[in-house]
Amino acid sequence: MSARTAGVLSVAVLALSIAGAGSAANELSIKVVGNRLIDRDGHAVRLLGVNRSSFEYACAQGWGMSEGPTDSTAIAAMTSWHINVVRVPLNEACWLGLPSVNAQYRGAPYRQAVTAFVRRLHAAGLYVIVDLHWNAPGARRALGQQRSADADHSPAFWRSVATAFRNDRAVLFDLYNEPHDISWECWRDGCRIPNGSKTAGMKQLVNAVRSAGATQPILLGGLNWANDLSGWLHWRPPDPRRQLVASVHVYDGNACGDESCWDSVIAEVAGQVPVVSGEIGEEDCAHGFIDKYMSWADAHGVSYLAWGWNVWECRFPGLITDYDGTPTEFGVGFRDHLAMLK
Repeated sequence: MSARTAGVLSVAVLALSIAGAGSAANELSIKVVGNRLIDRDGHAVRLLGVNRSSFEYACAQGWGMSEGPTDSTAIAAMTSWHINVVRVPLNEACWLGLPSVNAQYRGAPYRQAVTAFVRRLHAAGLYVIVDLHWNAPGARRALGQQRSADADHSPAFWRSVATAFRNDRAVLFDLYNEPHDISWECWRDGCRIPNGSKTAGMKQLVNAVRSAGATQPILLGGLNWANDLSGWLHWRPPDPRRQLVASVHVYDGNACGDESCWDSVIAEVAGQVPVVSGEIGEEDCAHGFIDKYMSWADAHGVSYLAWGWNVWECRFPGLITDYDGTPTEFGVGFRDHLAMLK
């Protein structure tokens, strides 16, 4: 059996196992209707949650699948903050089993670790956004994010991921974390960038997901590290399922980091399609900025997820000081805001 055939069978087995997950997962469902996300009963859903980083870097750096606990106890600490979604950044080389990654952390073992974590999140009543976060063209090691998805591996990554999760109605796909230093035309259609490699445009990635038979919502982050949505409506690619979602990342110091930009740009997009703020945060070990943004987003029906649910210094920014869910000076603002909304 070839390595490629073995990989296809492995993903097919994962798809079956995800489809047969517990009843909590089977009850979760999300889709786009107009400019809203709705659940299986037709009720509007606003995604409010956290990013759980490390599946993008531990495997590629060669020391593990992820950092910190991902078991049911750790997930219970996350749900105590009244979240309903977790965003899980991934590494395309680890998922695809490319030789640039140590054998024990690539291919089937990595895919099984990711999908098992997704199942546990669903069992706790959580939606999951899977995100292409780290990538690299050719034989280069995927040790960071690039200007955009790469034509060499990213379409294959999304065909594989979409195949694995195509029966999971509680998953959303975030096609590329933070596109930057490219044009809107390149964002949609792909282009040749200065290092000589070819990018994969959002149109190609949407087609890769849909070619696998997956019908779930797809998130597309804008330009300037996903902070710029000014050209999103004009340049969005076609989707036969009409399930596209705009993703924006909002941090203190961003170009679109004040209410005037939120009103003129983000609100305009949110009037036509759902907007998910896939990452929000600030680097001053406080929460004044996100407090203001969350209140604005609450008033405009915009979803948001804080970065990140990891034991990091608060300026990174990290939400917690331990995996029991003790908040940092930054995290306490996010935790208390969600508790207020409950």
